[in-house]
Amino acid sequence: MSSAAAPAVTGTVVRVNGPLVEAVGLTGVAALEVIEIGVNLLPAEVISISAGLVTAQVHEYTGGLRVGDPIRALGYPLSARLGPGLLGGVFDGLLRPLGDRSVWLVPGAFADRVVAARWPFHPAVAPGDGVGPGTLLGTSPSLGGGVEHRVLVPPGLRGTVDWVSAPGEVSEDEAVATVEGTPVALVERWPVRVARPVRERLRVSAPLVTGQRVLDLCFPVARGATAAVPGGFGTGKTVLLQQIVKWSDADVIVFVGCGERGNELADAMTDLSELEDPRTGRRLLERTVVIANTSNMPVMAREASIYTGMTVAEYYRDMGYSAVLVADSTSRWAEALREFSSRNGELPAEEGYPAGLASALAAFYERACRATTLGGGEGSVTAIGAVSPPGGDMTEPVTAHTERFVRCLWSLDRDLAYARHYPAVTWRGSFSRDTDAVAAWHAAQGRSGWAADRGRAIALLGEADRLSPVVELVGLGALPDRERVVLVAGRLLREAVLQQSALSRNDAYCSPGKQAALLDLVLEIYDRCQELVDRGLPALAVEEFDLSGATRARDDTGPDDEEGVRRRRDEVLRALDALA
Repeated sequence: MSSAAAPAVTGTVVRVNGPLVEAVGLTGVAALEVIEIGVNLLPAEVISISAGLVTAQVHEYTGGLRVGDPIRALGYPLSARLGPGLLGGVFDGLLRPLGDRSVWLVPGAFADRVVAARWPFHPAVAPGDGVGPGTLLGTSPSLGGGVEHRVLVPPGLRGTVDWVSAPGEVSEDEAVATVEGTPVALVERWPVRVARPVRERLRVSAPLVTGQRVLDLCFPVARGATAAVPGGFGTGKTVLLQQIVKWSDADVIVFVGCGERGNELADAMTDLSELEDPRTGRRLLERTVVIANTSNMPVMAREASIYTGMTVAEYYRDMGYSAVLVADSTSRWAEALREFSSRNGELPAEEGYPAGLASALAAFYERACRATTLGGGEGSVTAIGAVSPPGGDMTEPVTAHTERFVRCLWSLDRDLAYARHYPAVTWRGSFSRDTDAVAAWHAAQGRSGWAADRGRAIALLGEADRLSPVVELVGLGALPDRERVVLVAGRLLREAVLQQSALSRNDAYCSPGKQAALLDLVLEIYDRCQELVDRGLPALAVEEFDLSGATRARDDTGPDDEEGVRRRRDEVLRALDALA
């Protein structure tokens, strides 16, 4: 979409209230148009127009602005600069590079920071070829991260190639081809609040493999679907999201640090820069785009960062890649909306949030999809957002509305976290609406029993939870032997399968095959114990049996060693048979 500037329209600032600025004299300006304010050219976005009074939200620190400062409309909406330099980069909420980590401290420091880099270009068409939206014009490698940058015909452009650049280095703002007289450059701009078009939205079919057993086995998310991670302070949201970033089988990761603490984001970036990508053997950061808008950065750039991240993910989806957008956290984004709406005098709804909060959340998650691209390929955007409910209150508006719009909910439990059970995803408050599609995928991979085993595991956890308070009241000895075995199996399932260490070389990632083998190990042991009890073996003998060999299987075997898990299973079953 073109964002060529219209003739500049100028006005004057008449009021400054934090990130809110009011101005007069901007005749003909449109809602959501970008404007520049003051001598530092602070970027802002028009959000309302009334009787000649224009109200704008400023995306940088407004200290020093005063009444009478000039203001200039640029004639296009807030847009992201999309090109081959994104992967491996760190950007602010407006997709401006943060090579100098302190640049955001100085108002207006971004005004002249766009420097056109040069990139190698390899044409894929010739003059006279007919092309349409999404047609591949050429490629440009991106930092060696294993993700080929593809230059496509932009939406809305169709016709014959008049000219195409020869192989070699070109500037990112320089045209690499001309279609029906329209130049196409390596870099394009796209309005961040407008979803990029696709040919067709498709049903989800394959899972996003995260390598985290509690997610992939119990509450799987499909590629192109949505998930939310609500949890109170200290329950491990950030670590879980970082594990997904490190180990998911997506082609491109877009990580949006939205209002979180700067030290956490710095730690995550350090890990990404040091972690080896299992696909390429290079740094994982090379196929990751980091959008950093921490809690001490301008609040309204935080509001824009979510849309910027989604636009970047859609950009790579249109190239035919599987992209994952991880937003940590959407609660801080909602708080930015609340702060601005209060300054703007809007009528508050629940807990002071704007009345349009639910619509904004729905519109954001709706942009995630698996789709046929304009060029005829297939790509996907999977959106995963953290939610930080104040005081762990899962009924607060952001959490409640998010739960309505996502397909998977990975709810984190404070009691599990305090018991050092990580990931602290509770099986009581979580759900997945993608289970049927994922079960069909597993069946196609030769794991036809996956759905039945998952159902048995969820039922076993629920039954163990039902019996636990009974034991506290009447004691373990008052339960029938079969129910005592349920408690043993429930504990084994939690310790041998659901718990997972992010610091373990063998356990940080677990392949789908090993996941299924570990679950099969627990269920086989449970069935054998029930058989032995039915044949007269006292439940006490089962409770005193050393199951540490089964528990250690996840650490003693490699991330892909499902055969090693099966051998461990057979050893434990033989030892159980010896009890009889």
